[in-house]
Amino acid sequence: MSYLESRIKTVPTGFSKLLYFHWALLVLITSVCSVGFIMLYSNAGGAFQPWAEPQMKRFALGICAMFAIGLTPIYFWRNIAGVAYVVTLLLLVGVDLFGETRMGAQRWIDLGFILLQPSELMKISLVMLLASYYDWLPIEKTSRPLWVLVPVVMILVPVFLTLNQPDLGTALLMLIGGAVVMFAAGVSWWYFSTVIMGSTGFVALVFLSKGKSWQLIKDYQFRRIETFLNPASDPLGDGWNIAQSKIALGSGGWTGRGFMQGIQNRLNFLPEKHTDFIFTTLAEEFGFIGSFSLLALYAGIIIFCIVSAMRNRNRFASLLTIGIAFAFFLYLAVNMSMVMGLAPVVGVPLPLVSYGGSSMLVLLSAFGLVQSAHIHRPRRTS
Repeated sequence: MSYLESRIKTVPTGFSKLLYFHWALLVLITSVCSVGFIMLYSNAGGAFQPWAEPQMKRFALGICAMFAIGLTPIYFWRNIAGVAYVVTLLLLVGVDLFGETRMGAQRWIDLGFILLQPSELMKISLVMLLASYYDWLPIEKTSRPLWVLVPVVMILVPVFLTLNQPDLGTALLMLIGGAVVMFAAGVSWWYFSTVIMGSTGFVALVFLSKGKSWQLIKDYQFRRIETFLNPASDPLGDGWNIAQSKIALGSGGWTGRGFMQGIQNRLNFLPEKHTDFIFTTLAEEFGFIGSFSLLALYAGIIIFCIVSAMRNRNRFASLLTIGIAFAFFLYLAVNMSMVMGLAPVVGVPLPLVSYGGSSMLVLLSAFGLVQSAHIHRPRRTS
């Protein structure tokens, strides 16, 4: 054995794993979730019910899941990636067959103790499968057409199932998240350039399809796009959400109106104030300083994930961490763009802050995978 090889340390075992647990990441995640609890308490008029208390219970369950997943060897998650993908795919099919319908969308399966949204699980299962695929595939084959087609099919199948619910926002997140893993794995730029050009043509086709027998998206999705392009066209109808959101964002100023003093919140002008538009409550009550502080916490989480991925010599673990970090970034970027009027309203919650059991548990479990990748990476001895 060479001197260099003798300095390579095996992955931690037993209780020593806790020494390598990414405690700073846990603190950041807990801080973001705590912001969510505070805002849910405020949105309920100073009560833990109906939102804050259930969210706290889900957080406690999610933290337990994070530790359990994080302390499990990373090779285990690599080995079951295919199974996780297939099971989640079957759940997506199950949504079509016997899913719960709410607000015109059929996205949930009622498990009794929680309404499970399989599309949330698919975001992570898809990243796991793609990371496992590129870990198995020799690097020199990464950009060959046949080997590019395989992950494209892996991505498009759940995307189409999710679009059928309909859930355009989640489908787009899956599509972009999958593309990011492919890019990080080394797939040639030419493929992405072709897709971007094709997407431009598809967008034009979507608009041309309006009112035709082959219309590609739902009427309400067209209305969201039209509202985004011209919110003032229907301020008391489809433009109401964006108009009230902008009023709340602007009225907070630098320091905000104060905790539980938001006018838009108290008078119930804010739409979906406990889910999609919870950021506007924060901005109104705590202003620019409070909003920027939350963004700083989010940035810290993403930076920790990226640094961990860059230091990890395990290809699967590195791609998995990058995929989860970018999926998390997409979540918050789309939500904040949406409530600021910079993007159409597509029903994407603010990660770890908005009320929602599936989103909270899936994200905390995903960060458990990040912890597993971080804990079990090979380290050099001194």
